[in-house]
Amino acid sequence: MSRVRIVGGAWRSRLLEVVDVRGLRPTPDRVRETLFNWLGQDLDGQHCVDLFAGSGILGFEAASRGAASVVLVERDARALDALHKSAKTLQASHVEIVRGDAVRFMQSTPLKFDGMFLDPPYMQGWIERVQPWLDGPMKADGWLYVESHAALEGLGNWRTVKQGSAGQVHFHLMRRSQK
Repeated sequence: MSRVRIVGGAWRSRLLEVVDVRGLRPTPDRVRETLFNWLGQDLDGQHCVDLFAGSGILGFEAASRGAASVVLVERDARALDALHKSAKTLQASHVEIVRGDAVRFMQSTPLKFDGMFLDPPYMQGWIERVQPWLDGPMKADGWLYVESHAALEGLGNWRTVKQGSAGQVHFHLMRRSQK
């Protein structure tokens, strides 16, 4: 079992356990630092969802930086167990953990989010499966963070406004295009 460190906010430097689950690769520290520099360090009042939570590091990082609520969606039982342990350790009462399929969650959630973390297992078609459902639960001025194995110009109505890469990870901040 490995660990990943929260890089900013109230829980800065706290370590979270990462279980060995196929396809699980927590977002590296430097990539998260870049992302939260793009978003602004303070997410006060924002409602976020980490759609393929895995280790939960993106969602816990958002909660650490003041997000009002964070929903972590994960289907793997071992990853879910680790998420519950991390939430308990951090006393993260504003983090909700949902066991389920990301596409079904997107199709059925009545919630509206300011921000979404979309970091699915690579090359399994998850981004393409989720893409038709992105607009429903997202607020009009919301943001989308996407990690993938290749650079992306956009997804449906969403356009890349900032992007970077680190090793084999391509990361993107997207905003809805104005029609």
